[in-house]
Amino acid sequence: MSGHGFHVHGPHDHEMEHVAQHGTAEGHASQLAVVTAILATVGALFVYMAGATQANASLDKNNAAIKKTEASNQWNYYQAKSSKQNLAELAVELAPEARRTFYVDEVKRYKTEKAEIQVAAKKLEDESTSWDQQSENEMHTHHRWAQGMTALQVAIAMAAIALLTKRKLFEYLVYGFGGVGLIAGAAAWLHY
Repeated sequence: MSGHGFHVHGPHDHEMEHVAQHGTAEGHASQLAVVTAILATVGALFVYMAGATQANASLDKNNAAIKKTEASNQWNYYQAKSSKQNLAELAVELAPEARRTFYVDEVKRYKTEKAEIQVAAKKLEDESTSWDQQSENEMHTHHRWAQGMTALQVAIAMAAIALLTKRKLFEYLVYGFGGVGLIAGAAAWLHY
C-alpha cells in the first residue's frame, strides 16, 4: 500500500518484481523445452534426409555395378571377336588361294564389329563411372545430414543436463551444438 510518500511492498509485489527482473525457473525451463522440441523436429527431418540420401547412394552404386557388368560383357564379346579375327588372319595365310578372299573379308568384318563393340563398352564404362560419382556425392551429402543430426542429438542431451543442473554452461552447449547441427544440415542441403 502506498500513502503520503511511502510505498509498502506486499509479498506478491516483491515476487512480481523479481520475476520481471530475473525471470523464473519455470519460464527458463519452458524456453529450453521449446528449443529442445524444435531441435528434435529439425533432427527428425535430418534423419529422413540422411536415410533418403543413403538409399539414393545405394541405388546409384547398384546402377554403377550393372553398367560395369554390361561393359565387362561387351569387352568379353570384343575378345571373342578378336579371337575370331586372329583365326581368320591365320586362315588367310594357310588357306588355299581360292578361299583367301573369304577370310580377308572376314578379317575386315571382325575389325568393323570390334570397333562398334569397343565404342559400346567404353560408353558403358563411362556410365558406370558416372553412377559411381553420383553415389559418392550422395554419400557425402548423407554424411553431412548424419553429422547435423548427431550435433542436434548432443544439443538435446545438453538441454536435459541444463534443465537438471540449472547450469548456464550446458545451456550454452545446447545453442552451440544446435548451431553446429544446423550448419551441417545447411551444408547438406546445399550439397557442400
